[in-house]
Amino acid sequence: MDANSSKVLKSINPTKIILPILIGVAVMAYLIFNISKELDYEDVVENIKNAKLHWIFLAIVVLLIRDWGYIVRIRHLTDKKLDWIASLFVIVLWEFASAVTPSVVGGTAVVVFIINKEGIPFGQSLAYVMLTAVLDNLFFVIASLLTFLIVPFEIFPAITDDFTIFGMAVSVKGAFFISVVLIALYTLLMIYGLFIRPRAFKWILIKLTGNRLFKKWRKDAIQWGTDVINASEILLEKKSRYWTKAILSTIFIWSARYFMLNCLIAAFTDINIANHFLIFGRQIVMWIVMLISPTPGSAGTAEFVFPLFFSEFFTIAAFSAVVAIFWRLFTYYAYLGLGVFFLPRWIKRVFVDRKQIKKKEN
Repeated sequence: MDANSSKVLKSINPTKIILPILIGVAVMAYLIFNISKELDYEDVVENIKNAKLHWIFLAIVVLLIRDWGYIVRIRHLTDKKLDWIASLFVIVLWEFASAVTPSVVGGTAVVVFIINKEGIPFGQSLAYVMLTAVLDNLFFVIASLLTFLIVPFEIFPAITDDFTIFGMAVSVKGAFFISVVLIALYTLLMIYGLFIRPRAFKWILIKLTGNRLFKKWRKDAIQWGTDVINASEILLEKKSRYWTKAILSTIFIWSARYFMLNCLIAAFTDINIANHFLIFGRQIVMWIVMLISPTPGSAGTAEFVFPLFFSEFFTIAAFSAVVAIFWRLFTYYAYLGLGVFFLPRWIKRVFVDRKQIKKKEN
């Protein structure tokens, strides 16, 4: 294993799960402490016992369908150069990398490395990961704006507490629009670099790092600019069918990701069709706000903001904190466990088994 591989793998070392778990447990303990003021232990147990099992089952099914959608999409984006097993490893480790890195950073660099080690050249790996980021970010921006314009309900919860962004106190609505603008600007920059003028994009990077203040990043900027040009050449060759499937699979994946929570909330309270639409819309807003979280995988942030967005759907508002714990166990902490399980097996697969196969072939 070379030094570069060791450096990347160090960033997703299984010990990285300790910090998000500690943050998450601390916030969960705080929530449980507050719950105890309004709910007796017997009330919590009774509510859990009365859960509608068919909705919980559907939530799990939707979660698995979403993961299957991720696997299908990465296979499609790579023109099926990744087999099913490789795609499974890529998606699980992608989720793991995202879970142990701050939401504002993500695990993009790690995923490029993982796909590359699965036998796809670096330039192509970068192209596929950048395309995935563009598709996901476009979904966030378009879906959030459509929700804001179309959903005939108040999708912003009545929260008096403000968020702090760049040292400024802003409301939930303010945090939402700041996040949307930042994501939109970042996405437009990626689209410009990938599909419009990749060589001009490289020139801009070189000029920006020509300043003495940023000179130490000049070499990386030149390499990144070259990689973007190579990625652009790969993506511009794709046909309309490729783009149609990529867009539809992205819509499917994120819709399933959001609908999972609809199912979970429906398991513990009675909600109608209008409530389902409102919950779906609120999730988009909450997800956009969570993207600016500085903690790994939004640990702590997600658990804390969940009751602020969804407590009104429960007869006893405090019980929303219990549902928040179930939601995070399903959609976040489970992937920390899967990552710890899959990572050593993937390392053995790409660094040990393949090396032995090559020796036998020689």
